[in-house]
Amino acid sequence: MWGGIPGICGALRMRGRIPALLGLALALASLLPTAGARRSQDLHCGACRALVDELEWEIAQVDPRKTIQMGSFRINPDGSQSVVEVPYARSEAHLTELLERVCEKMKEYGEKVDPATHRKSYVRVISHDGTKMDLSGVKFDGDVTSSLKFACESIAEEYEDELIEFLSHEAENVKDRLCSKRTDLCDHALHIPHDEL
Repeated sequence: MWGGIPGICGALRMRGRIPALLGLALALASLLPTAGARRSQDLHCGACRALVDELEWEIAQVDPRKTIQMGSFRINPDGSQSVVEVPYARSEAHLTELLERVCEKMKEYGEKVDPATHRKSYVRVISHDGTKMDLSGVKFDGDVTSSLKFACESIAEEYEDELIEFLSHEAENVKDRLCSKRTDLCDHALHIPHDEL
């Protein structure tokens, strides 16, 4: 009957050590370099910038004369309808359609590491127009493209409203305004000269 007491006392002593060990492990983990966080930030920043590039390219491919009817198709009491024609390229319908498929384009990107800063950026490895690309120092494999595609899909889902808001009107520096200022996905890029972005 009393033979179990030493076992209980030992378990109680061990229980006191576990929180202390966990606390120590957490403290040490917080002191480790944030290379994983930087890698994730590079990936999400690169995915955001590639996403905006691809959306802007797709928008530019649409005939500017093509329009879509927007508004209510209900008949007003006076017999008229509240329908207006807007350019299709930057319409919410077209942008929503693009957001559903644009991340497939991440298969056409590779990863490039800056030798001085060890920061990663993502570049097209297949040009839109078929011109030869300089691929020196670019890593192109399934891990890179699947990670970039997953990050792109996450951004497209989480920031769909912001993407549509920014791209529904012609604007300059959409990449910087969206990826750096609005979402903070590229907050480190605010300290990089624009010609390096």
